[in-house]
Amino acid sequence: MLVDRYPPEDVFARVPELADQTDPVLVEVDHLLDDDHLYQQVRTDLARRYRLTPVHGRPSTPAEVLLRLLVVQHLYAWSYQETVARVADSLVLRWFCRVYFRRVPTKTTLLRWAATIQPDTLQALVDQAAGLAQQARVTRARKLRLDSTCVQTSIHHPTDSSLLGDGVRVLTRLIQQAKPLVREQAAGVRDAFRSRRRTVRRLLRQIHRVSRLKGEAAAEQQRTLYARLLETTRQTVRQAVRVQAALTTAPDGVQPQEPTSGAAGAAGAAAPTPALRRRVQRLQTRLAGFLPLVGRVLAQARLRVLEGQQVPALEKVLSLFEPHTRVVTRAKAGAPVEFGRQVVFDEVEGGLVTRFHVLADDESECHQALPAVQHHRALFGHPPWLVTGDRRLHTKGVEAAAQTVGVTHVVIPWTGTLSAAQRAREQQRSWRRRYRWRAGIEGRIHSLRRDYGLARSRSHGEVGLERDVGWGVFASNLRHIALTQARRQPPATGRGA
Repeated sequence: MLVDRYPPEDVFARVPELADQTDPVLVEVDHLLDDDHLYQQVRTDLARRYRLTPVHGRPSTPAEVLLRLLVVQHLYAWSYQETVARVADSLVLRWFCRVYFRRVPTKTTLLRWAATIQPDTLQALVDQAAGLAQQARVTRARKLRLDSTCVQTSIHHPTDSSLLGDGVRVLTRLIQQAKPLVREQAAGVRDAFRSRRRTVRRLLRQIHRVSRLKGEAAAEQQRTLYARLLETTRQTVRQAVRVQAALTTAPDGVQPQEPTSGAAGAAGAAAPTPALRRRVQRLQTRLAGFLPLVGRVLAQARLRVLEGQQVPALEKVLSLFEPHTRVVTRAKAGAPVEFGRQVVFDEVEGGLVTRFHVLADDESECHQALPAVQHHRALFGHPPWLVTGDRRLHTKGVEAAAQTVGVTHVVIPWTGTLSAAQRAREQQRSWRRRYRWRAGIEGRIHSLRRDYGLARSRSHGEVGLERDVGWGVFASNLRHIALTQARRQPPATGRGA
């Protein structure tokens, strides 16, 4: 049963001096999180964890505690484990998170509840924080600037050999897990459960050594080793396909241990337990997810290494565990490409990011200016006076379309050959002054990457990446609003009301 909050307690009763030493910014963030709209939006997602979560079962960790724990985690870019440990060790954080003197939830509990919060909810939280900033006069929302960055996924550097090795390793592990369940169905198949991991490890070491050599002989030797690695991977795939087919009949007569004789064994085969059915279903789901990916890895390795052909970037598999990862070209010294997803940010004056958007495979950054203006208008009730961005945002007709919805100045450099009139316009002092304001979003993105964990997503899947981006943006906005509010307060603020 989902609980709203714990009964309030005075954490500072025995140590009142801590109340005056509390960070004023944390005090202001506490006031911002008292907003009921923020709480209700998160509680709605938490209540959907299970069908009867709102009304049935033992009392859960309160929704208010979960919201504040997640805010603290992203305010300081901590892991789940570090968040739980630091909150348990600090009276100030116990007060802020409304845990008081009760037991802090474990990292697993926090992670599972966090996975129920959807990216759309986090965008709604960002919108609500922007509304609070406007009410507090932190921003007037008259200027808007856009830029994008790559949020990397948690993968190793992708190579054809390492991806093939991952495929053999994962499929072999699933085959070994299914072995007690399908032993009878695969009794007459040769090498049904054979592990080829040692062979693959040896081939990977040889490929790594040969890749350092130069010359045609080394290239030919490398192709020979890759051909053997591809054949070993195909053999493992065939084993996994046979196991997958055997699992389809497993729930009707499967036993988790060795077959037993007599009536007890027959009864166990005839009535598999619900836990056993879930185990079989879980294996089927994982095999159905990994087998197509390993097949794509086999195809792209054959094309790239053996046939010397190029594979389109959108068709490449860069990770078996994060298949949504894409190659993002940065064209910067030291990091020509990154592996993750490209995210577009909208920022208004006052340091507030009002929108984040993970670009899909069929989307381009050059088409994001108009959606940004429309979102700004819906959020603040008026269009921005100024919209600016780098030349990657330029597309034909973007300036006229933005001015149609009420934007006064659109300061985006043109791409391609400039006309004399456009060159003269971009050299005007007023145009250059407005364009210089665009550079501030570079610092904001750097702050998000450095201070709020957006350099690399720790969560799995595309939804997990969007969730990490949303929490980082929300925490950044809360800190900027609170910092502005704290600067307006007298020097000795105390703990507040």
